Amino acid sequence: MKTYEITIKPISGFGTPLKGDTIFGHICWQAAHDDSLFGASLAEFLSEYTSKPFLITSSAYLKFFENNKPVYAFKRPDMPLDAVFNIKGKDKKTLIKERKLLKNKKWMLVCKDNSIQSFKAAEIVDDAEVVNRLNVNDLHIKTLVEKFSQPHNTINRLTGTTGEGKFTPFSVEQIVFNSQIELAIFVSIDDSRINIAQVETALARIGEFGFGKDASTGLGRFKLCGTQEIKLADIGSRNPNACYTLAPCVPEKDKYTAMFFTPFVRFGKHGDTLAKSSNPFKNPVVMADEGAIFVVKDSTVFRKPYIGSAVANISKAEHKTVCQGYSLYIPVKVEV
Repeated sequence: MKTYEITIKPISGFGTPLKGDTIFGHICWQAAHDDSLFGASLAEFLSEYTSKPFLITSSAYLKFFENNKPVYAFKRPDMPLDAVFNIKGKDKKTLIKERKLLKNKKWMLVCKDNSIQSFKAAEIVDDAEVVNRLNVNDLHIKTLVEKFSQPHNTINRLTGTTGEGKFTPFSVEQIVFNSQIELAIFVSIDDSRINIAQVETALARIGEFGFGKDASTGLGRFKLCGTQEIKLADIGSRNPNACYTLAPCVPEKDKYTAMFFTPFVRFGKHGDTLAKSSNPFKNPVVMADEGAIFVVKDSTVFRKPYIGSAVANISKAEHKTVCQGYSLYIPVKVEV
């Protein structure tokens, strides 16, 4: 398999987080409506997906340029703070004060010239530190990602007001990215079956018509900025013993000696035409969120660019539905 980095530029807010399994689902809908996209029907690709994935997508990660070099803002690893920061040996009062500050440092900055040899040596910062390095003159821009609740309502034309039932006002969380930021999506493909130009076509269509919730009202718009082949191992450790995941995943059994992750429950719902089916909801899937650390039993895991497993039988409306439980990863070295 070959791995690529596709850079996109948000041009609107988003109602749905750009997580790897959701991006994969959107691409699948593109293939479902257009057999010419990948040169075969989606059913053919999904028939082998649980053992031979044709496409794996990461979540989207913040990307900016510093001295004309790309810098990626990955999520801070989901490990105890003392495994990421040098805080051992400090007295209790100092430690409590520092922990509050360290919890705000949620970004791990990585560039190709500065690979992740050790988390304690990595550059882990908060929003303010990154914004300062963006050289943004607008004093109102203080964060990289802003989240707020967008009120919605439907007017009952008989009463001229909102009301109960389908006329009850509600709010939807909206995500807006800093205007100086691009997003990097890492994609691994089985290049014997599909090519990266086909994936770009699918993403370009998604960006034009909108990604996720409230796309019909203008959310989820983005444009493609460029594509390049990348080796994620180049920005990781040269002597790895663990995987840092780049998307929510369902790890395989009996392959890891230790796992550090934040549980993420995917309460899936069908999109497109199946959203209006008699049962649009999928079975919940418990996953390890991106930023997880899996310490491997042996180095054979590193022979593939991905870990995890696909999840099938999650829908009563469409029995062929699968969930991307795979994740691309960066090989890292951790102390256990």
